[in-house]
Amino acid sequence: MSQDPTHGPEPAVKLAARRRREIVAVLLFSGSPMFESSIPLSVFGVDRQDAGVPRYRLLACAGEDGPLRTTGGLELRAPYGLGALARAGTVIVPAWRSITGPPPSAALSALRRAHNEGARVVGLCTGAFALGAAGLLDGRPATTHWMYAPTLAKRYPSVHVDPRELFVDDGDILTSAGTAAGIDLCLHIVRTDHGAEAANALARRLVLPPRRGNNAESGHHRHLDRSLPEDIGADPLAEVVAWALEHLHEQFDVETLAARAYMSRRTFDRRFRSLTGSAPLQWLITQRVLQAQRLLEVSDYSVDEVAGRCGFRSPVALRGHFRRQLGASPAAYRAAYRARQQASGDAAARGGRPVLDGQPSRVPGQRGRPVQ
Repeated sequence: MSQDPTHGPEPAVKLAARRRREIVAVLLFSGSPMFESSIPLSVFGVDRQDAGVPRYRLLACAGEDGPLRTTGGLELRAPYGLGALARAGTVIVPAWRSITGPPPSAALSALRRAHNEGARVVGLCTGAFALGAAGLLDGRPATTHWMYAPTLAKRYPSVHVDPRELFVDDGDILTSAGTAAGIDLCLHIVRTDHGAEAANALARRLVLPPRRGNNAESGHHRHLDRSLPEDIGADPLAEVVAWALEHLHEQFDVETLAARAYMSRRTFDRRFRSLTGSAPLQWLITQRVLQAQRLLEVSDYSVDEVAGRCGFRSPVALRGHFRRQLGASPAAYRAAYRARQQASGDAAARGGRPVLDGQPSRVPGQRGRPVQ
């Protein structure tokens, strides 16, 4: 159900009396990967009250006629059908098998009805495509697996797709990036519903770090990815993109790229967005920030020198874009990165692992890299 783009998203509807947030419906389809499907089933379907985790009631629902076939040739038989979505205050689509075709119309209608009655609707990884097909992402920010983000942006152009985020919470609509980011979003939901203590208790039970944060204080940061769609190599713009990546140290703008492609600025913008799902200016800024991120990690250049080597016209421009995209200043990012490297080296020397919030953990530092 698309929203009128001139008026923006409609205001959230009050949760219907028969729906409660702690009743979680997980909408399953044939052809969905087992791992993504199992994430909400494990988080919300197991009673862990003995560990201090509030109990949810899980409804595993078939989004189409079964049996549902998943990875490894396994077959699933969900105990509920689409009718059970009418009782849920939280509806999760952990995956959808196709990035080009929509789910069955009955499933889309059930998603729209749940949202209209105030339910919180969640799409994990490729589940965002189901929410997009239902019109629930129109005019909203969203994310998905970085590899499929350009397709989501092209297929649903009114959606503000950001592949750099682990997850996006837009109130009553939430989406996550690939695989492991689905766990992050589910923990975020528990944290939102019951507070940090409950979410931390669940993370301990699952042997996970409680939060992969966004800020400099936490020592965790997003990482950007310079990947482009696999089919770009066959496109005439591929040579222009390759040239841009090799000359990021030079000061050039989108007009320069358009001229190299022998296109007008308007035509170049349209072709570039169609190919990558991103505006060329935003893509170029992101690549410059990514280059700065790498230089801050591996070199001793000052922030001013890094700005010059990444094509920014001034250190002020670098600082502004870096903070907007990575949530920290360049200096704070470098300090946190080196602290993590030091902690990693110390742990390796001891033959152990760093400790986060009282629990052994893998070394942080891959915080926001889109996860496969």
